[in-house]
Amino acid sequence: MELFESENPNRGLPIGYTPVKTPFFEPERIFLAKGSMETENRRRFVESIISLYPGARVIDHRDIPHNQIIFDETNSVKRLAAGKKTLVFGEHKSAVRFSDEEGNTCPNYWHFSPYGFCPYGCKYCYLAGTLGVWHSPTVKIFVNIEEIVEQIDKTAKKLYAPTAFYVGKLQDGLALDPLTGYSTILVPFFADHEFARQVILTKSYSVENLLNIEHKGNTIITWSLNPPEISERYEENVPTIDCRLEAMKKCAAAGYPVRAVIMPVIPVNNWETFYSRFIKRLMSEIPLERITVGGICIYKNARRLMEYKIGAENCISRGIDKSTESEDGRARYYSETRQKMYHLISEIAQEVNPKTRVALCLEEPDVWGKLGLTKNLGRCNCVL
Repeated sequence: MELFESENPNRGLPIGYTPVKTPFFEPERIFLAKGSMETENRRRFVESIISLYPGARVIDHRDIPHNQIIFDETNSVKRLAAGKKTLVFGEHKSAVRFSDEEGNTCPNYWHFSPYGFCPYGCKYCYLAGTLGVWHSPTVKIFVNIEEIVEQIDKTAKKLYAPTAFYVGKLQDGLALDPLTGYSTILVPFFADHEFARQVILTKSYSVENLLNIEHKGNTIITWSLNPPEISERYEENVPTIDCRLEAMKKCAAAGYPVRAVIMPVIPVNNWETFYSRFIKRLMSEIPLERITVGGICIYKNARRLMEYKIGAENCISRGIDKSTESEDGRARYYSETRQKMYHLISEIAQEVNPKTRVALCLEEPDVWGKLGLTKNLGRCNCVL
């Protein structure tokens, strides 16, 4: 087996890093999956994190891979709740992938997975409905970070052009960083790379590790946001919007390019007031490079979980146009709803700061055209 830790110590696990408990996560069970203790460095890294949770039950399953940690619980809501309190250490051999969206204007992009899933409790979470998470909704840390970095390096050099590598498609990009210190490896790697660039998506405020690292503008940080009135209603066990805005200000002050994703927009009663007030605040307080807006894009199983939690008669479910359901089971709001909400947000954003680029996520060409945003096609969040 090829082991990278000893070959490139500057890209390997941050053994000298002292882990800190991450907010909003207190695991009750910790699984050691295949590859988690494969080397001395991995063992030391894993044990240093385990030591922060002396009350957690440690279960040795080094004979099976991380994605086969399956719960006996048949109730999907209880299974998800148990998964959010479960930490799995393992290795991900195909962590660097290319997105392949169809049926919309997504430019597609490279993404990578140092983590799997996240500890936050958003009621509309689309990840909870994906096949792998549905059966094994655990929070994962992948310890083969050296291999992942090597894959990014090889891919970027082969492409031979500045290329974004996105961390946030299948996890929160920063929620577990206090535990792992992975940013202390990844940010310098991207800073010194000729072609590879990092785009992070997060709801976290844990940015302390980032603030004193030389990044050379090659790491872009994006926050997932919604008005406080909506976040408080639909996002549980997450940092407040005020905390996220403060984290954005800190990173902007440290020179990082900062973006925002307003997604999913949610048509609650009085949504016009909530979004108008929030977008004005966001645009006036944060020097945003780019803002991307999107509606709900939810799998059947994720919708089922959401409706178990908040009831079938909710404004998200009522707004879904069943005729938009795709082959993979995802569905979206009625086009008219999306256009109304996008129009308000984009209009206010451009009024406050005309230089900020506004784009749409997972949308059809005609929606871009009707909103006058066609010039920004392919210039959305996950790409350069």
